Amino acid sequence: MAGFGQYLKDTRSELRHVAWPTRTQTLVYTILVAAISIVVALYLGLFDFLFTSGLSRVLEVLPSYDPNAITITQEPADSAAPTDTPAEGASDTTAEPAPTFDIPGAPSGQ
Repeated sequence: MAGFGQYLKDTRSELRHVAWPTRTQTLVYTILVAAISIVVALYLGLFDFLFTSGLSRVLEVLPSYDPNAITITQEPADSAAPTDTPAEGASDTTAEPAPTFDIPGAPSGQ
């Protein structure tokens, strides 16, 4: 416990050597920090506004995408009518056609 007491004495001794700012200096530095903070906030806010506005204008020019407008259709099988169950031991070799997607405004695949 003697070590902690010595630590407190040394700390108090060091604090006597500190050059504390005057009341006027403290007020000036506080106002300076607040003013610089406000200027930086306005600067960053301005660029944020400009970039956001510019990006939204660019996105308005681009064609819109509506995920609800996508329709999925399945084309019927070629020839034979489907059977309920394949014969015992036989494998079902008829392949289902791939679904097609219709996206309005998108170029059609040729």
